[in-house]
Amino acid sequence: METEGRRREVVVSSLQFACSDDISTNVAAAERFVSLSSSLPLSNYQSLPSSSSFKFPYALVREAHAKGANIILIQELFEGYYFCQAQREDFFKRAKPYKNHPTIARMQKLAKELGVVIPVSFFEEANTAHYNSIAIIDADGTDLGIYRKSHIPDGPGYQEKFYFNPGDTGFKVFQTKFAKIGVAICWDQWFPEAARAMVLQGAEILFYPTAIGSEPQDQGLDSRDHWRRVMQGHAGANVVPLVASNRIGKEIIETEHGPSQITFYGTSFIAGPTGEIVAEADDKSEAVLVAQFDLDMIKSKRQSWGVFRDRRPDLYKVLLTMDGNL
Repeated sequence: METEGRRREVVVSSLQFACSDDISTNVAAAERFVSLSSSLPLSNYQSLPSSSSFKFPYALVREAHAKGANIILIQELFEGYYFCQAQREDFFKRAKPYKNHPTIARMQKLAKELGVVIPVSFFEEANTAHYNSIAIIDADGTDLGIYRKSHIPDGPGYQEKFYFNPGDTGFKVFQTKFAKIGVAICWDQWFPEAARAMVLQGAEILFYPTAIGSEPQDQGLDSRDHWRRVMQGHAGANVVPLVASNRIGKEIIETEHGPSQITFYGTSFIAGPTGEIVAEADDKSEAVLVAQFDLDMIKSKRQSWGVFRDRRPDLYKVLLTMDGNL
């Protein structure tokens, strides 16, 4: 929290791991504790080594906390496989109501125990509607509310429109113990309007949990660099840090046309307020990324750079149209 005469510094973390298709296994993996040597100092920008010889390779909430993290991002829909490769009625059984959601409740206890903020992604059932949602858990275990994914993709391997209604929350920011944060989900990250909307509402850091990898219809298509550069642009254009978390591993889902396979490419990262990469993972290894930011210093840079002072909202009405015609 901000204190007179003291800088507001926050440590953020991005987790990356392969999911099984068992909820209890994945939730346990997300909170598994691995003791770290006190000889590993926290520097401004650091990540755990990802080589197979590294003694503690797990990307986990407790590990991130042991590294000093205050806000810890877990990847999108981490309770199981990314089921949207197929259009299957039985997969709707994976959805649960927001109220009394067991994974959210478990993460509330963990957040309170460790004193950390945890955004928790989940498949939400809301009466007859279904959403790709995320609950923001504050450092005392308080549930600050949810954001529902606004942009819903529909393409080979990523058939989310079959499962999810378009989100109705609008883009939101959440005042946590450590910072005011904006959280959006996966496909949202391709839209600069979403990032700008959150920062206009006061977001000091942007978070994007993700599930993205290969394209089943074109194994030669690799979007990882494009994916990262777009979000680096959001960080730089809005002069805020940005945290992205993606899964790794190969997942095979049975579809009506036979098995579909996606290899998730990881490469989770943390970007600084000019879009620079300050911590990054590879495409195969479990990893925890950690970076420290001085929010007061970044706020001063954002104010002096002038991109919010010189905005012209009166000229942006075209953005409210689909075809550019007013």
